[in-house]
Amino acid sequence: MFGLGWSEVVVIGIIGLVIFGPKKIPEIGSALGKTLRGFKNEMNKPASEQEDLEQDNS
Repeated sequence: MFGLGWSEVVVIGIIGLVIFGPKKIPEIGSALGKTLRGFKNEMNKPASEQEDLEQDNS
């Protein structure tokens, strides 16, 4: 996991909990998930669909 051990992951998690608080963490996770899902969908679009979008913007 990016060269991090479990102790480093736990420390990062505790720091995140202190900074954002327990109520904000699920909201941040949800927003991150939606962002990654959208990015993945854009990367998986067929090339012809992307070319059509580029021509429409010109």
